[in-house]
Amino acid sequence: MSSEIKNTLPQQQNVARQDVAQQIAKLREKIIYYDEQYYQENASEISDYAFDMLLKQLNSLEDQFPELRTPDSPTQRVGGTITKEFPTVYHDHPMLSLGNTYSQEELSEFDQRVAKAIPDHHYEYFCELKFDGVAISLLYENGILSRAATRGDGVRGDDITHNARTIRTIPLKVKGNDFPPRFEVRGEVFMPLSAFETLNQQREEAGESLLANPRNTASGTIKMQDSAVVAQRKLDCYVYALVGVHLPADTHEEAIHLLEKWGFNVSPTYRKCPDIQTVFDYVNDWEKRRLTLPLDTDGAVIKVNSHQQQRLLGNTAKSPRWAIAYKYKAMDAATVLEDIRYQVGRTGAITPVACLKPVPLAGTIVKRASLHNANEIARLDLRLGDTVFVEKGGEIIPKVTGVDLDKRPAHSQPVVYLDHCPACGTKLVRKEGEAHHFCPNVEGCPPQIKGRLEHFIQRRAMDIDSIGKETIAQLYQTGLVHNPADIYTLSYDDIHALEGFKDQSTKNMLAGIEASKQAAFENVLFALGIRYVGRTVAEKLAMHFEHIDDLMAASYDQLIEVPEIGERIARSVIQFFENEDNRKMIAQMKEAGLQFAIKKNASDQESTTLNGKTFVISGVFQQFSRDELKAKIKSNGGQVVSAVSGKLNYLLAGDKMGPAKRQKAESLGVTIITEQEFLNMLG
Repeated sequence: MSSEIKNTLPQQQNVARQDVAQQIAKLREKIIYYDEQYYQENASEISDYAFDMLLKQLNSLEDQFPELRTPDSPTQRVGGTITKEFPTVYHDHPMLSLGNTYSQEELSEFDQRVAKAIPDHHYEYFCELKFDGVAISLLYENGILSRAATRGDGVRGDDITHNARTIRTIPLKVKGNDFPPRFEVRGEVFMPLSAFETLNQQREEAGESLLANPRNTASGTIKMQDSAVVAQRKLDCYVYALVGVHLPADTHEEAIHLLEKWGFNVSPTYRKCPDIQTVFDYVNDWEKRRLTLPLDTDGAVIKVNSHQQQRLLGNTAKSPRWAIAYKYKAMDAATVLEDIRYQVGRTGAITPVACLKPVPLAGTIVKRASLHNANEIARLDLRLGDTVFVEKGGEIIPKVTGVDLDKRPAHSQPVVYLDHCPACGTKLVRKEGEAHHFCPNVEGCPPQIKGRLEHFIQRRAMDIDSIGKETIAQLYQTGLVHNPADIYTLSYDDIHALEGFKDQSTKNMLAGIEASKQAAFENVLFALGIRYVGRTVAEKLAMHFEHIDDLMAASYDQLIEVPEIGERIARSVIQFFENEDNRKMIAQMKEAGLQFAIKKNASDQESTTLNGKTFVISGVFQQFSRDELKAKIKSNGGQVVSAVSGKLNYLLAGDKMGPAKRQKAESLGVTIITEQEFLNMLG
């Protein structure tokens, strides 16, 4: 090769890299714009598919040129980082708690204290709603999000940066250029009511226990180890404070407007109030209007607006003297318990529901309320005819919280929990350690059968649009469908004979059934309705075992090796596949052409470096989850096995690996390698 050609190659590579850098910059600009339109303006200028394609294109370019990937790239929002532990970090400025008040008299006393501390000076207040979420501190350096931390004890908290990046309304990069080189933003991470309802619906369909309220769910989610799961939970964040030194704002109002200008998500429910009477107007106005908001609120925060006056008022050891929280009382109502009805879920769980004399509560008419289980009924000592107190838990699900014993009817008797299924009459069972009673008649209880069929066709499972709840009821009542596999045996004549079906609707349903055969393995696995196997668990099991046959043959020990698969899920999976009827159903589905293996693309193959090599993975790793290591080995030609034997090539050992595997590997002469040595093998 001539020297001229040698000299031009680096130039060509530099030009190509510059072109890619420009492409990446344009893609990021587009994605950030569409993100802001969707999450801040509630507008969608392109389809979800088109947006996903842009994100996929950007991710592909960053994979090819990893040196061009930056912390503020939109690809960093999708998650995927596994955090084994959350490091403790110290806040630049303490995160103080607020003093609480429940009466306007105490608000007047607060105003008098402020007036006394600022004599002969005009002062004003800035009022914001107090959202029921999890406090977060966001540190920005040169306009880039560098750290996110929980409040902790106010002085130090947990570093949750990877999880915070998945929240779409938290800017990874600040807009404009008029910001300080280092500043902190305080906010509240929350789960919108709609996202909470959807999540609980998914858990109910998976046979999992329901989550108590959005606040606790947000708190648990932000500390999850897998940021990909956090991204799926659709958390949101409102910010309410700008903190730092030499800030370009003299008042809290100015700081809030700066945050809005820089691209932060500020709730538009704030108001500047010139005096305490205007503050009263604000809190009274929002006491009812708050029910129209997309998240829970439990009060309002009143702050002295001037930063100089805030410094003059100072802080106590725990809270600022220039701010106070006004808490709204829980909304409840009293009404009569007329009856208790029992619902049967698709997993056989029995749920008691209180039938109430209709009563207005939190903007709606409440006729029913959750009673959870037999333990709750006994705890409340409920009796028909009781006057009960009803409260909206998390402003969503009405629940009975107590009984007015003064109004209890004479000669009333405690509620006796039913002992036979209300649908099929089978004697109920209650497993040790579980709160719910269950109907064990899995194959003969109509609500369970129809519930499993409805679960199977839903959008997140097989996504058969042309079949709805009413159609499922008809198919079951006519005897055409008893389990999900029967759907794939339906003929034109079977469907056309159903009430309301004509030629085109029949063809649409057949087309929908046929299209569902292409649903991915993880969808099919979720659709099977195995108890405790929700969508996320189904994805992890599918990725780990790759084929239904391997999953069906998996032992208890092999199942609990899968990240986030515990004893309860493992035993449920084993029990499901031990059932001969379930195995026959899966055989029918295989014959019908459903997908029972992970589809592999040629592009997934990175190299043949590990061809013919076998690995056992054990322990906890810093840079990869076990599933990611498994995928990495396979994409480079290697094979992952579950047991150490004399034929094994490598034991890939992480932290906290069990001593038994190491001893066996050493006794058999198997090579033991670390995570870094594995990466060195891949070059």
